[in-house]
Formats: sequence, C-alpha cells, structure tokens
Amino acid sequence: MPTVSDVAARAGVSTATVSRALNGKPTVDPGLAERVRAAAAELGYQPNGPARNLRRQEAAVVALIISDVENPFFTAIARGVEDVAHEVRYSVVLCNSDESAEKENRYLDVALQERVAGVILSPSGPGTSVAKLASRGTAYVAVDRPLPGADSDVVLVDTRLAAREATAHLVAQGYERIGCLTGPSGVRTADDRLAGYRDALRAARRRTAKLVRRTEFKAAGAYRATHDLLARPEPPDALLIANNAMAVGALQALQERGVRVGRDVGVVTFDDAPWAALVDPPLTVVAQPAYELGTEAARLLLARIADPTRPPTATTLGARRIERASSSR
Repeated sequence: MPTVSDVAARAGVSTATVSRALNGKPTVDPGLAERVRAAAAELGYQPNGPARNLRRQEAAVVALIISDVENPFFTAIARGVEDVAHEVRYSVVLCNSDESAEKENRYLDVALQERVAGVILSPSGPGTSVAKLASRGTAYVAVDRPLPGADSDVVLVDTRLAAREATAHLVAQGYERIGCLTGPSGVRTADDRLAGYRDALRAARRRTAKLVRRTEFKAAGAYRATHDLLARPEPPDALLIANNAMAVGALQALQERGVRVGRDVGVVTFDDAPWAALVDPPLTVVAQPAYELGTEAARLLLARIADPTRPPTATTLGARRIERASSSR
C-alpha cells in the first residue's frame, strides 16, 4: 500500500504538504495541490480515514439515536444509515431512546464522551436539545422529526399531507365516523398526522374532537385507546392509525370486540410493515420511505463532518398510499 511518504516523493513535496493538499487546506498553492492529487491517483493512495479522525481526536463512528428499535420503520432508517456509513468505513452505534428525553440526553453525553464524528437523531420531543453537540463542534442531523428551535440539517416526510390524503380516502369510501389514534402531544410526527386528519375532515365538514385519542407510539397504548373508542355510544366506523406498532394494538382490540376490519370498520395505518399485507384483510397503509430517510440523513451528516460551515439543508420526502382491502367498503 502506498504511503504519504510515497506520494510526497512522487510529487516532490513534503509529507506535510501532502496532508494539507489532500485535506483541501486553502494554504496550499492550487498548482501544487493538483500535483499532489495527481501523484496520489497515480500511486493509488487512499487516506486512512480512521487514522485521520484519530489525529483530530475523533472516532470514525457515528451515533444513531432512534425512538424505538423494535419498530420496523426505525429499523429501516438504521439500515439506510449503516449502508452509507459502511461505504466510507464509518461504524454506526445504535441507541434506542424509547421516546425518553432522559435516555436521549444520556446517549448524547455518551456520544460526546466517545468523541464520535457525528450524531443522527430522531428527537423524542420538544425538550430535545443539541446545544452540547453544537458547543463541542460535533456534527448532527435530525431525521423523521425536526429539532425544536435548532437550525440544523434535517430529513423529514410530509406526514401531514399523507394523513390528510389517507383520511380523504376514508371519506371517499363512505365512512362517516372516522377516528384517529396518534402519538403524544409535542412529538412532531404525532402532531402532524393529527393535523392532516383534521384538515381532511374539515374539508369534508365532519366533526373530529370526540374520536381522537392520543397515546404512546406503542401497541399497548393503541389497544387501550381503541377499546375506549369502541365503548362510545357512536363508535368510529373507520380509524386512521399513526404507526404500525399502534396498529397491532388496535387490531387486537378490534378482534376482541368482534369488530371486523374491512367490514365493520375501515382501517388505514402509517408504515408498510412486512406483515401488513399478510393479515386478513390486508391493511391499507401510508408507506414512508424509511430506508431513504436513513441514507439521506447519513449523506448529510458526512457532508457536515467534511464541511462544518455549509448551510443547513432541509429535505422533505413524500409518502405513498397503498390501498388494500382494510379500507374499502
């Protein structure tokens, strides 16, 4: 394997000049820098990324802090991040915050202690703060949810629009009493999906308040909330469900009540989990590009690591509705 010394000898410069030229330092004469790059290309020299990071007292590691490692949506995001990081020989440390601000904060502290090169974070709520990362110059990117009050790189899905279109689909199918199961107040994705649901019902001149339940983004919370809705004198005849984990709890409650999906009640849920097409009837879903969220977040983080001064980038991806039997009359 060629070394820095080999490149320096080929280009007729010092090893320090090679290092500065290959790291894009503006103090190197452009003609000299081009000569160094040409010599490196001729020799097939590849900089040692981990060693370079260690000289900067950083590890060739990025931390990914997500809300729920059991949720296939976040698992797909993690795979996207890992695939991009692997291409440039970075490792990924996966941290599960469980929607807990305390756990999230602890993982941010660990990321700083371990001198990771950067952090990709799905914020747990309005209390999330990355001030400690910013103060240490650690690169960070928000994924799935924006960082409250922070001007940062972020990759999102337009879930308000997706929820509005999903609810409008249920309206068009003839459902009259459409309920919504969504996540905790203050969590951007939960708030946006509720807002989109309300947008569609207002456009259709339908009432909404009594058929909304907010709970944790978990099966257990959706199970309780569904039982509560079904106990009403006028229970919903359709449900918009904010994620696939909640869908599991809602389906269990519907089954226990003897309510038939696709006949007695229409169902649309966010996220196309692998099992969604296998249940009877198959579920209509709002499929979010989770893997692409991960790959784009990783690319933005690597760009931020390479150039901390670049302007923040906000990327919004679209979701698509996959219609199956659970939402058709």
